[in-house]
Amino acid sequence: MTMDRPTYPRTPARPSPRAPAIQDGEQKPMLRQFYDWCRSSYEAHGFGPWALQEKASGQLVGFCGVSPEPVEGQQEINLGYRLARQFWHQGFATEAVRGVMDYAFSGLALESVVVIIEPEHHASLRVAEKAGFSDYRLVEFHDRPVRLYRVQR
Repeated sequence: MTMDRPTYPRTPARPSPRAPAIQDGEQKPMLRQFYDWCRSSYEAHGFGPWALQEKASGQLVGFCGVSPEPVEGQQEINLGYRLARQFWHQGFATEAVRGVMDYAFSGLALESVVVIIEPEHHASLRVAEKAGFSDYRLVEFHDRPVRLYRVQR
């Protein structure tokens, strides 16, 4: 499989452990690292984050996909998503999460998927709840308190 390194949109939101925001290009090395991590997930596990494009313009919106993540000593399959701020509140995240969940359960035959969300990120919490995730527990992830939500097949 060959993958071209895409041009990333600016996302002036708070950085996350895996997908930092681009602020005037200052975090391009971190984005390269994220891209390389995505690629290694595909090579090692056969799945990972997908790029999201707006249908009308073809513009890169963000990413969404599943990848293994160690959470408190247990390997979980995490459904991660992040969008450029200009695409928030338009239904892109909900549509992407539902599509990835369908693939995770039907295509990959996974039994359980989690999402890891900072407690104050209310929009992401709503996306997870609309997609059927239930609040599971508060955990530490990358030295930060986060909510772990889970959905079973």
